[in-house]
Amino acid sequence: MRRLYLQVYVAFVAILAVFAALTATLWHLRGPSPQDQQLLEGAAAVVAERLPSGSRAEQEASLRGLAAPLRLNLSLWSADGQPLASAGEPLPFPGRNRDESGWMSARGGPVGFLRLPDGRWLVARQKHRRVEHVGLLAVLAALAVAVAIGAYPVARRLTRRLERLRAGVEGLGAGDFHARVPVEGRDEVAVLAQTFNRAADRIEALVGAQRTLLASASHELRSPLARIRVALELMGAGRPDLRDPVARDIAELDDLIGELLLASRLETVEQLEHSEEVDLLGLVAEEAARAQAAVSGQAVVIRGDAKLLRRLVRNLLENAVRHGAAPVEAFVEAAGGGARLRVCDRGPGVPEPERERIFAPFYRPSSRPPGAAGSGLGLALVRQIARRHGGEARYVAREGGGSCFEVELPSVRGR
Repeated sequence: MRRLYLQVYVAFVAILAVFAALTATLWHLRGPSPQDQQLLEGAAAVVAERLPSGSRAEQEASLRGLAAPLRLNLSLWSADGQPLASAGEPLPFPGRNRDESGWMSARGGPVGFLRLPDGRWLVARQKHRRVEHVGLLAVLAALAVAVAIGAYPVARRLTRRLERLRAGVEGLGAGDFHARVPVEGRDEVAVLAQTFNRAADRIEALVGAQRTLLASASHELRSPLARIRVALELMGAGRPDLRDPVARDIAELDDLIGELLLASRLETVEQLEHSEEVDLLGLVAEEAARAQAAVSGQAVVIRGDAKLLRRLVRNLLENAVRHGAAPVEAFVEAAGGGARLRVCDRGPGVPEPERERIFAPFYRPSSRPPGAAGSGLGLALVRQIARRHGGEARYVAREGGGSCFEVELPSVRGR
């Protein structure tokens, strides 16, 4: 993944590099200013007095006498491009199209040239230029490093707030309704942070109100159910054809209310209310005896809420008995530093597109026949309890037909 701050940082350094290159190119290509031209013409007049016209030997002697104290490579050319004298490394002729003093690029580095009053050209370049170029490159490299180091905290500061905002959005998306981001500055990022915080406040309030309403409604339904149950008991044994179905409906409704209350409580609390060592194989064996299911595996001890873990196991077994087919089998093992519980049956199974959706509240798979018992909350509670313990619940297709529900739980100690 490409980090935003690295992209900003690289763009910033690249802009500085391009600016420096363009500046150097323009400075190199531009001609001398009027002030520079006057200075060059004055220098040409002074040099002409030291380089009188004469024989080639006289001009070379004068040229060497001028080059030695200045530590320059000098070449003297006639107006028509004929070499007259040279001291040190020979330098190129400025060209027939030039009529003023200046400087130009040449092999080995830039050179300066003076047009003497009598039409001759004096071309000069400092000795040991390449060594000085190395020093100049070192200075430029050090300057580039300094600019890069200085640009990094600037780019990092610009994007750090966006990273904090992203972390807040991810936290809210993961279910942390308390996630907020600090509001820093007065720019667009600060406005975006304020907008996110307001949206998070609104979402938290709406979810809290929904949870409170669900818990309150579920709790209040218990009272009229209790009164209806008492009324049925007072009816006595008369009309069993009417009393028994109503009693079953009341029991089913009471179980649904209990599951709603548990689901609401699991959504509200962030940590387990009780934590103790639980013999997972023993707990599964107790619940399997009620459901007449087979149990196998190894004894492991997990730390968690015994009541919640019992509800998890019971829901898995009841789901297998209600919607699967015999034999129902439960298996416990220690794997990967954690415990793995698997409950399998030989029922019709669940179509692949629905294997994740069956863990949603009140969802009924298409394979379930119409009118089948069950509220659709059992598997949703299984996943909630597993995740509250730091684990996970999933559906696994069984070879040869049938279904397997697998739950992984951490923090296990083998016996």
